Formats: sequence, structure tokens, C-alpha cells
Amino acid sequence: MTVFPSAKTLLAAVLLTGTATHQALALDEVSYGTNWLAQAEHGGFYQAVADGTYEKYGLKVTIAPGGPQAANDALLISGKIDFYMGGTLKGFDYVKEGIPLINVASIFQKDPQILVAHPDQGIDKFTDLAKLETIYMGKDGYVTYFEWMKKNFEGFSDAQFKPYTFNPAPFIVDPKSAQQGYLTSEPYEIENQAGWAPKVFLLADEGWTPYSTMITTSKALVEENPDLVQRFVDASIEGWYNYLYGDNAAANELIKKDNPEMTDGQLAYSLAKMKEYGIVDSGDTEEKGIGCMTDEHFKAFFDTLASIAVVDASLDYKQSYTTDFVCKGVGLDLKK
Repeated sequence: MTVFPSAKTLLAAVLLTGTATHQALALDEVSYGTNWLAQAEHGGFYQAVADGTYEKYGLKVTIAPGGPQAANDALLISGKIDFYMGGTLKGFDYVKEGIPLINVASIFQKDPQILVAHPDQGIDKFTDLAKLETIYMGKDGYVTYFEWMKKNFEGFSDAQFKPYTFNPAPFIVDPKSAQQGYLTSEPYEIENQAGWAPKVFLLADEGWTPYSTMITTSKALVEENPDLVQRFVDASIEGWYNYLYGDNAAANELIKKDNPEMTDGQLAYSLAKMKEYGIVDSGDTEEKGIGCMTDEHFKAFFDTLASIAVVDASLDYKQSYTTDFVCKGVGLDLKK
């Protein structure tokens, strides 16, 4: 015998289906462009996709990985993506060039920029690096943090500079050298190739203090749809808490899907170093939440740059950021 549902049951089913469809359609679609290939340093954003945090905030988020051929900052400028993984220096450049972009959160409280040295050369503290014959650096580092090093620490000179080609081999074979790197990647690769762990010096712990891995967007979006910006910032912050302190397996699978060359070993190493050095969660974030930015921090770093003539002291640097969306304690309850 066939049993037909009652009219009441059918109506309820239609209403439920309609509600689910409406909720799906109600998600705001936004895109976030990273500054490099998918990696643990982007983990919180992937976490918020993987565990449904963005959807909880009414968002459908597409992550657009960066890389050698990507130009995600240009895509943000042209309005083809909604958010970008910017930085403090980029923000100052946008102000200088009259580009209407603005930083609304900083996921990294410390920039992971490092210098590494051989472990058996008596290089025990940062100032010992001045004794070395060679420091391999990219041109951006040479004209920014190396200028700061020369001004604030004795012994550093232009004679030490050699171009870094993103190949650690010259450093590995030269014990009288140092090399720039990223806390979460180069030491891991050097140890894999050389069989020994280099000495690591995090510039942020020596006084070079830019914010990093920021959420940058257009000033128009901030002005026209601050609710959308707030929801993206809050959801991303929760994603980072869950990536750092929760189950991040699904996020790591998404990272490896976007970057098939990424390994579990590299992911684990990067996460461990971010936590050990307080890259994401330290200082102001301990009471105000991940993503926090303060006027005092910006002023201190801007003054550092002005003192070495990297920026003009008259630049209205406060136009590069807003603290309206952060430092509200979002996600602190998720920290374990």
C-alpha cells in the first residue's frame, strides 16, 4: 500500500527546503588573495573555509593563492578580488601613491623575517652577525631592514651584502656567511639539505616590527559595507584560533590541494615555529585577540622607517590602516 504524505507534511518540507535555499543564496561571496602559494602561514583562512566558520558568518569565501605568476595585489586594486594579504610597508606605499586601499587587521603580530647563521661559528647573538664577511639578502631587505641594522647596531656594512637568489647552497657552503629567510621555511629547508640546524635570529625580536599577513581591502568597501568587512575579519580571526589550537587537519588538506608540493612535515614545522615565536598570538593579542593593531605600534615602526629615510616623515601613514575592526577579543574563548 502506498502511503502519501499529508498536506501539512508537504508544506513543512517545502518551507524547510525554501529556508535552506534562501540561506545558501544569502551567503555573501567574497574572495581573499594571498601573497604566495598555499602554506601553513595562510592556515587560519583555510581553516575558516574548511570548518564552516565563514559560512557561520554568512560568507562564501574563495581563497586565491598567490605565487610567482600571481598579482593579487593588482587584482585588489582593480576590484577583481575583495581582500588581499598585504603588509605594513605596502600600506605606506598605497598612501604615497594615492591608491585607496586600507589595512583592517594584522594576523601576524611579528613579521617572520629572519637571518640565519652557521651553528659553529660563535654567532650567539644578533650583533655577532656583524662579524661575518657576507650576508645574503634580497634587494628589498637590503634597502629596508639592513639600513635599520646599520643605523642601530655597530659593525654592519654594505661590504657584507651579496644578493640572495632564494637558493641556500651558497650560504650552506660558506661558514662565514649569513642569509635572510622566513622563520617558517628556510631553516627547515637548510636542515634538510645540510643536515644541521642554523642559528636563527628573528628581526622582530630585535626591534624590526612591521605587522605582516594583513587583511587589506578597498576604502570603498570599508565605507559602503563595513558589516561585510567586520564579518570577514571576525571569521578569519576565529579561523586562526582554530588552526593554531584546534583540529587543523581539514585545513591542511585544503592547503595541499592548492599547493600539491606542500608536505606534512613542512606544515607541522611552520605551525610549531609560529606558535614558538608568537608570530600570530603574542603581545596585544593575548588580551585583545588575534588580528589586533594599535596606533602605538604603527607609529613606532613608521618612526623607524623615517629615521632611515625609507619613508618621508611627512607621509600621513595613518591613512594606511584602521583599527575599527580589531582588538575586540573575538575568538579568545577558542584558545586552548
